[in-house]
Amino acid sequence: MSSIEVRLPDGRALEMPSGATVLDVARAIGPGLARAAVAGRIDGRLVDLRQPLDRDVDLEIVTLRDPEAGEVIRHSCEHVMADAVKRLFPEAQVDVGRTDHAEKFQYDFLVPRPFTPEDLERIEAEMRRIVKSKAPFERRQVGREEAIRLFRERGEELKVSRIEDIPEGEPITLFSHGDFVDLCRGPHVQRTDQIGAFKLLEVAGSYWRGDERNPMLQRIYGTAFAKREELDAHLRRIEEARRRDHRRLGPELDLFHLDPISPGSPFWHPKGVVVYNGLVDYMRELYGRYGYQEVIAPQIFDVELFKTSGHYEHFKEDMFLIETESGEMVLKPMNCPGHALLYRMRRRSYRELPLRLAEFSRLHRNERSGTLTGLTRVRSFAQDDAHIFCTEEQVEGELARFFEMVREVYGALGLDQVRVAVSTRGERFIGAAEDWDVAERRLVEACRDAGFETEIKPGEAAFYAPKVEIDVTDVLGRVWTLGTVQIDMAMPERFGLRYVDASGGESRPAMLHRAVLGSLERFIGIYLEHTLGDFPLWLAPVQAIVLPITERQVDYGRKVQEALRRAGIRASLDDRNEKLGFKIREAELARIPVMLVVGAQEEAEGTVAIRRRRGSAEGAGSLPVDALCSQLADEIGQRRF
Repeated sequence: MSSIEVRLPDGRALEMPSGATVLDVARAIGPGLARAAVAGRIDGRLVDLRQPLDRDVDLEIVTLRDPEAGEVIRHSCEHVMADAVKRLFPEAQVDVGRTDHAEKFQYDFLVPRPFTPEDLERIEAEMRRIVKSKAPFERRQVGREEAIRLFRERGEELKVSRIEDIPEGEPITLFSHGDFVDLCRGPHVQRTDQIGAFKLLEVAGSYWRGDERNPMLQRIYGTAFAKREELDAHLRRIEEARRRDHRRLGPELDLFHLDPISPGSPFWHPKGVVVYNGLVDYMRELYGRYGYQEVIAPQIFDVELFKTSGHYEHFKEDMFLIETESGEMVLKPMNCPGHALLYRMRRRSYRELPLRLAEFSRLHRNERSGTLTGLTRVRSFAQDDAHIFCTEEQVEGELARFFEMVREVYGALGLDQVRVAVSTRGERFIGAAEDWDVAERRLVEACRDAGFETEIKPGEAAFYAPKVEIDVTDVLGRVWTLGTVQIDMAMPERFGLRYVDASGGESRPAMLHRAVLGSLERFIGIYLEHTLGDFPLWLAPVQAIVLPITERQVDYGRKVQEALRRAGIRASLDDRNEKLGFKIREAELARIPVMLVVGAQEEAEGTVAIRRRRGSAEGAGSLPVDALCSQLADEIGQRRF
């Protein structure tokens, strides 16, 4: 029998027979490690303990003390949950679980009726019995026909359909514990008793395969950790996330609401429009300084435009297609092809470059209804979108200016936990591979020149260009991709874009796709949760509120409000016959940054008493009305967070 070399983190190397499993290696190291092992790590990727090894590898054994063990525990607990459901509801069909187990697990079930909270309690109790049974997880590889026969005999037609999706020649693995078996790649813990503390979180409806034309399934979410303390801390984070959920805060703060009459398209209220336009106006101010020109391209295009760009082939399912008497049309899903046409409308000279075109037009994408999530996944949206056409020599300078703008915008918004990643070419792409290689290298170098440590995400780029992703961490520790920039050589070639160079010949321009905030809808949803609606003064829908102590000061309060409005400050007046404490509490709940109390003394002196929501000492105390207006206008103009 041939042998392989297994290299360990401490520098040792073990000679093992080819086909030995990760668990075999753990046993060779020591019985204690073998008992504690839950997975292996090869080339930075988690693998199952029962994974056979057929080549020389660098291997690390993952135990319950390893942070990544949580992913394996949650994946295994996912199977235990499905087992419990099948025991309690034998008629249930099991669809698929979750691919990302970083925080939670889930399974979709086809059942005659929706699950109730009482059902979840019963399922949890059954899960505890399964965990205590110490049932071992077993892995086996089977042929396609055997897998189909097994699941068909069990009445799992959804699973049979999933098997038929697996490409010919790809291995099919099954994992089982006790009588439960499922189609799965793993990894899983050794035994069910290695699953620590767990909790089922909620039930939601989910269309099969995300298509509203298919049956509605019941999706159960849960989470699990090695220790009870970790679970309790996670549940506290979940509760805080619920408190910050933008779908609750939007209506509560009178910013927007969602209505099934127009799925994926929010109704923006006047206060929400102030925030929306505040972000747009801010970007427009920067565009003047950074040399952008704003354009507006049509909303509906002939489908041929997107065939030229490559989007029709790679993005058709996400487009709204319209049949007209003149043929198939497309409701605009992105701005870049239109900007390529604007560039191509006339002969260009190198002296015009870089040409920076920006647009805030509405975009529409046919997202499946099962994937719509408040503002963060919508069908109708706008982006702070721009495309830069430049010479090859200008690319580095434009990338540097992009990072400069990102830092300025995020600073004004108080977003200081920023990191970057570069997504590289996947299997499906357009354009020349050598162009991709050059573009990827330039993006990585630009990130590092801007002072960022840069993660590489292999194969995750869009089909037309590599991409820098600007990732921001919110107050709950969640990471969101906001800004992006791409170097695209394929689209200029497909549209035949050229410019007259300094020698009088023709050259192809580089095309940079860039956004700082990304989708405005998505950004506002994320930012609303990050700030809990406590926007910086410059962005707040109501920047100041005047609070008369008694009805006798209401007229003076109106004069203060009018002075603030003349100074360009969004001010309101609470003239209700309520106690001052009640008014202050209401203003706090409305997240109004500045509260201005006016009583008899303030009226006599022509002043206001200032109370800041954020508790800042700056500007506290009393000020004459004119001085207050000047101070607030200056602070708003500086766009400080």
